[in-house]
Amino acid sequence: MSSSPAPVAGLRWRPITAQDVPNWHGLVRAIEAADDPAERYTAEDLHDELLDGSWKDPVRDSTIGIDDDGVPRAFGHVQVLPGDVRTVRAFCWGGVHPQWRGRGIGRELLAWQERLGREKIAAARPTGPGRVLVNVDDGLTATESLLDRAGFRRLRVYLELTRPLDVGIPAPSLREGLQLVPYEASLSEAVRLAHNEAFADHWGSEPRDRENWERQSVGGRYFRPAWSFVVLDGEEVAGYSLTSAYEQDWAAQGYSAGWTDLLGVRRPWRRAGVATALLAATMRALREDGIECADLGVDVENPNRALDLYTALGYRESRRSLAYGKDV
Repeated sequence: MSSSPAPVAGLRWRPITAQDVPNWHGLVRAIEAADDPAERYTAEDLHDELLDGSWKDPVRDSTIGIDDDGVPRAFGHVQVLPGDVRTVRAFCWGGVHPQWRGRGIGRELLAWQERLGREKIAAARPTGPGRVLVNVDDGLTATESLLDRAGFRRLRVYLELTRPLDVGIPAPSLREGLQLVPYEASLSEAVRLAHNEAFADHWGSEPRDRENWERQSVGGRYFRPAWSFVVLDGEEVAGYSLTSAYEQDWAAQGYSAGWTDLLGVRRPWRRAGVATALLAATMRALREDGIECADLGVDVENPNRALDLYTALGYRESRRSLAYGKDV
């Protein structure tokens, strides 16, 4: 596996360790202050990015650039999630301290990430399609130019939507036989399987295995069962909404919000008001807890015209992000 980026004057590359997390977090915060991303990271988040999951190996998957004073100035991370069956995806994430930009560090980091991504994809599945992916907040033109020059293509545009809760919330009714219930842990596996089915026709989506689901969705520290709901048809899951509280983002965005990470409706129950009922229930739960807004994200090219539904419910665009990729 590719061990580190090419040498850059003034930096020494090595894998990230758990002991690096406090200083790494300082670097990430400096990058966030300059770039104003939608998503903010706590030190606990960084620890989990590095170590939380049986598929993670920081010696193989990460690098950090240390200057002559022992201060981190750049980092990169690549992971391939378990369970990809249609296209094996290598997700790349990294950054360079604002004062160290313009020295070619980002270019070398991206080249290392692509090499490692290709190797990890080949190791996961020697034949079949793979894709190296980088997500970018809209407006980071230097990063977009870097990706363009490296041969990455803009593949998708994602909107982040917000809906104030100080205005009326709809009270939709479900057809006979459907029941909206609060999420509970006993529904986890049924909801996971429903999610894999519901998102099978969504671009870039791959099945979630049990470990990934439990660690990064319903078992995550930010997940809020009290803001999450399931629509049942008998014992079958027709649809679900899973919402989290990313409180570390609230100060920068200027309001408190519940973020609906996942909203899905299985095909036999689409066009039956299930998604509307789920979102309305989420809005009511958020408002009862004193939260100011309901937020979520959507692919502009969602095949089920989800953006039309969200707009009709009062959601409006607050910002956007871009998915860049290279097929391998």
